[in-house]
Amino acid sequence: MALATSDEPQPAGPEDVSSLLARASAGDGGAWREVLDRYGPRVFALVRSRCRSAELAEEITQSVFVTIATKMTSGQYAERGRFESWLFRVAMNRVRDEARRVKRQAVPLAPETLGPLAGTAEDEARAADGVDPKLARLREAVAALNPQDQEIIHLRHHAQLSFRQIADLLDEPLGTLLARHHRALKKLRAMLQPDAEDQS
Repeated sequence: MALATSDEPQPAGPEDVSSLLARASAGDGGAWREVLDRYGPRVFALVRSRCRSAELAEEITQSVFVTIATKMTSGQYAERGRFESWLFRVAMNRVRDEARRVKRQAVPLAPETLGPLAGTAEDEARAADGVDPKLARLREAVAALNPQDQEIIHLRHHAQLSFRQIADLLDEPLGTLLARHHRALKKLRAMLQPDAEDQS
């Protein structure tokens, strides 16, 4: 996961987005493909960061865009320059719904039930997934953050939202989010490079 350091605006200007969304809402297939090409990878990256299964992430991503298409073509969404915030709010809600569903169905196992197989199973899963060890360490470190810190890391670095968009999505002051993001990155550095943190 590459950590962006600047709050660069998104490549497409508001006029481009408004025009694209208007065409998509009117049923233009080419415009819908462009919407999917432009936003699909970012939604998938966000969802994938919150659930470890690529197949489930793909399923949730498709569900998000079905919802978006339904609401836009039926006139339930009017573009006011906040499409990305709305899109990623829908995505985050789907992820939360899935987490609640899994929690309801989960049957907790006592640690002794798994015994020495617990670590082995995790290592095998990583190997099967082809995950780079550094990426695995980063994922573990992010998972160790509190939920609010995880959320801002995922929205900023996976969804690639600007801090203003995140502030709009979460309905929180921009300064608060900037400070939280800074603290979250500092915590990650401390977990991933403890020696460097001690020397600073």
